[in-house]
Amino acid sequence: MFRKLISYFTKVEIALWFVSVTLIAVSFFVFDKENFLTFAASLIGVTSLLFNAKGNPLGPFLIIIFSILYGTISFWFAYYGEMITYLGMTAPMSVFAFVSWIKNSHNGNIAEVKIYEIKRDDTVFMILMSGIVTLIFYFVLKKFHTANLLPSTISVVTSFLAVYLTYKRNPLFALAYAANDCVLIILWILASIIDISYLSVVTCFAVFFVNDIYAFINWKRIQKRQRTE
Repeated sequence: MFRKLISYFTKVEIALWFVSVTLIAVSFFVFDKENFLTFAASLIGVTSLLFNAKGNPLGPFLIIIFSILYGTISFWFAYYGEMITYLGMTAPMSVFAFVSWIKNSHNGNIAEVKIYEIKRDDTVFMILMSGIVTLIFYFVLKKFHTANLLPSTISVVTSFLAVYLTYKRNPLFALAYAANDCVLIILWILASIIDISYLSVVTCFAVFFVNDIYAFINWKRIQKRQRTE
């Protein structure tokens, strides 16, 4: 079974995962050494991205677990925007994304989702909902005295776009997650100024960014192949 799992991924994907895990581990044991929940969340998160890049439903499933852990970590640092976003939006929507990917497999292959082409109505709905989410969350986060309000609000919007596009099974979900990674890198750099242990979280999202860019590239390849099948 282990050999079958290894053969499922390309050498590039295995190398990317190994380097990502190594960087996360080194960063954790250098800057943190105590918050093993953060370490576990990072490992689960980067593994979910590996399956996401393959269009495998295990990706959204692992994101559900990551969202619960990350939401807890965010609560500790009073990043209520992140907590509300991941526990109240990303986790539930990842459940719908998981079901969507399971129900829409490509040619009966449950390990690969059928990629969906975004239509005009989808784009209009996405833009409209993004505006509503931004407005609502800004005032909610302000009410809770959320640390670093502006980037926290931007993070909510990019997270919404990412999970919506994941649910829609479109390659742009990976770019939305990459944009969210950039915002989170800024947020946790600000947090690490107060507590240097959070540099391990910065490393985590920097690694996520690289993996999300790879996921987008690979989904475009898959999309091109599926169009000819």
